[in-house]
Amino acid sequence: MLIYTIIPARGGSKSIPRKNIRELNGSPLIKYSIDYSLHSKYVDRTIVSTDDKEIASIAVNYGAEVPFMRPSIYAEDLTQDFSVLNDAMLQCQEIYNEFADIFVLLRPTSPLRPAGLIEKSIDLLVKNPEASSVRAVTKSSQHPYRQWKSSDKYIESFVESHEGAMTELYNLPRQILPDVYFQTGDIEVVRRETLLSGSVSGKKILPIIIESDQVLDIDNLADLKDANNRLKF
Repeated sequence: MLIYTIIPARGGSKSIPRKNIRELNGSPLIKYSIDYSLHSKYVDRTIVSTDDKEIASIAVNYGAEVPFMRPSIYAEDLTQDFSVLNDAMLQCQEIYNEFADIFVLLRPTSPLRPAGLIEKSIDLLVKNPEASSVRAVTKSSQHPYRQWKSSDKYIESFVESHEGAMTELYNLPRQILPDVYFQTGDIEVVRRETLLSGSVSGKKILPIIIESDQVLDIDNLADLKDANNRLKF
C-alpha cells in the first residue's frame, strides 16, 4: 500500500500574508506539518503542493518533495480541496509513474496535532473497507438547531424541519439534542478511489475525534500568538 501526504500551501493567503511560512516559535509554519509527516512510519512520500517558489524552496529544505508547481487556477481564494488533491494525484502519477492508494491531507495551519494521528487515521480507514475517508472533528459547542440565518428583515432556523419531523427544533431541550461535531484542519485521509469518484471525502466518512483543547487552526494573528504561547510551555 502506497501512502502520500499532501500539504497544501499556496502563496496568496489573505488573513495573514505569507501565512504558510510565517514564523512559529522560530520555524516556518509549514515545517510542523512536514516534520509530522516525515516522522510517520506509514507515509511513503511527503509532498507539498504550492504555487509559490519561496514556499517550495523552504519545503524542500525541510525534507518535503515538491515535484510540481501547482497551477494558478488551483491556488485561488475559492479553490476547493478536491481540485488541489486531484491535481496532486494526477501530477504525481505522471512524475513518479506510481499510484498512491491513500492520501493524507495535512494543512499547515494546524501545526499542533496529537501524536500518532496519521497512524490512527490510516488504521481506521484500512479496518473499515466500506469507508471512503477519515476526517478529524471536535465536539461543537454551538448546535446547528439553535443557529439562525437572515431572510430579508427576518431570521429563520438554519436547520429546516422536515415533513413528519418535530417542528421548531430550536426549542428542543439541550438534554435531548444530538451530538454534533465541527471539522478541524488536523487531518483528512482519503482513498484514491474516492478522489477518482470526484469527491475529497465520499459519503461514508469516519471521524477521528480531537479534544477541543487540542484543536488549533491558525487563521489570524491572534491564533498565531496563541500557538506561540502554547509552544513555550
